[in-house]
Formats: sequence, C-alpha cells, structure tokens
Amino acid sequence: QVQLVESGGGLVQAGGSLRLSCVASGRTFSSNAMGWFRQAPGKEREFVAAISWSAHGTLYVDSVKGRFTISRDNSKNTVFLQMNSLKPEDTAVYYCAASKILTTEPGDFGSWGQGTQVTVSS
Repeated sequence: QVQLVESGGGLVQAGGSLRLSCVASGRTFSSNAMGWFRQAPGKEREFVAAISWSAHGTLYVDSVKGRFTISRDNSKNTVFLQMNSLKPEDTAVYYCAASKILTTEPGDFGSWGQGTQVTVSS
C-alpha cells in the first residue's frame, strides 16, 4: 500500500485560495491514479477530483469545475489540489487517496491519507 500525508489546509475567507499537497511514500506512486475526497460534518465522504498516473486524464465533481485544479509531480511523489474562489460550502476535511484506475468511486481507492481541514468563512 501507498502511505499518504496531506498538508496545506487552513482557514480562508470566501473567494480565497488554498493549495493542498499530498506526499506519497513508496515506488508505486507514479503508477497510481490519485484522487481527492472531502467530508463535511454530518455528511458522507464526497469525491472532488482525480488524476490519472500520467496526468493526461482528470475528473472533477461538478461543484468544483472551473475552481479547483488537480495536478501531480511524479518526480516528487506529490499530488496537488489548487482551490480557487473558495465557498463556505467547500468547508470539509480533505483526503487524498490512491487507486489503480482513474475513477470517482471511493471503494476503488485502496490507500487514504489522514485528511487536512479546510475551513472557508463567509
């Protein structure tokens, strides 16, 4: 399994930006698709974005299209989530995860990070 550690969360005002990072351990990072999910209090975990191992393919939930960008640097075993024009409804714990395929399904992701809190104030 790949071990994942997220960072970059914090408190930001509505309209602001944050960049999340997720560093992976292990030599299989470059062969894995990577995803970001989020979970708000009292809600189920929600898919946010995913990127293929080559970075040629990306997927986004409709609510973040045009605002969030997922990217990766395989030389640094790192995946990023650039979040712009943040809204209070983006407040959640954000998790990165690794999968063998490019997918939106949480069950297809075999490794998960511990999460990083993002809070957007109005």
